Amino acid sequence: MRRWLSLAPAGLFLAGFFLAPLFDTIWRSVETEAGGFTLERYARLFGDSFYLRAITETLALSAGVTAICVVAGYPITYYLVRHAGRWRGFIIFTLIAPLLTSIIMRTFGWQVLFARRGVVNLALVDWLGFVDTPIRFTGSLSITIAALVHVLLPFMVLSIAPVLQGIDRRLEESAELLGASRWRSFREVTLPLSTDGIVTGCILVFMVANGSFVTLLLLGGGLQTLPLLIYQQFNTTRDFGMVGAMSTVLLAMALACLFLQLRLVGRGAAT
Repeated sequence: MRRWLSLAPAGLFLAGFFLAPLFDTIWRSVETEAGGFTLERYARLFGDSFYLRAITETLALSAGVTAICVVAGYPITYYLVRHAGRWRGFIIFTLIAPLLTSIIMRTFGWQVLFARRGVVNLALVDWLGFVDTPIRFTGSLSITIAALVHVLLPFMVLSIAPVLQGIDRRLEESAELLGASRWRSFREVTLPLSTDGIVTGCILVFMVANGSFVTLLLLGGGLQTLPLLIYQQFNTTRDFGMVGAMSTVLLAMALACLFLQLRLVGRGAAT
């Protein structure tokens, strides 16, 4: 009884501030004006080309940002764990420091750098004279993706680092003693053993990118993703039923990512 009583405050908090709003959102997505049950909103989501395009762009953006974070984050993590030495503390600080800053401030930082009269355009036009007129960087897809990678890259590095650090260096040395080159040793020993960290980082980055809307809202990029539609529907049309349906689909994507992570990690542990 004491054990259950000790769990009661946390359970009540989760029930009141997580489960209740979640169930309310799901119920709003299937509730009719008369209080009945309907799947009409989900039929609109998966039957209308506009909403299908938004779902596709959300998944494509999340997958693209995740791929860039893997390609950029793994070398950083490898250097951090194996070769950083006395610079390790500084690198970790530079990775964690942006996480202590509001995502709005970081996004505005990109606007300050790449605005028409920002630092980059001032350097290109006034200081270096490479171009005659300022280049429009903001509002482009590339700047939006770069800003998302800047926000999410630490999650990838911090997910891979513990796994990479736990790999026994003697395995790599044994492979090299048996005639494998350093690249082959990395490809056939280190990389497979760090798969769990890569999978965890990919799932984490994909889920966070899947629900990001502040960066897209401030920097543009011409994308129409589900989080942006939810924000617009909530603040403009006040169609809470459609907001609930889109939020439920977004939640289902996140749960699918978690399920995939558990399956992949469990399969890796079994082998």
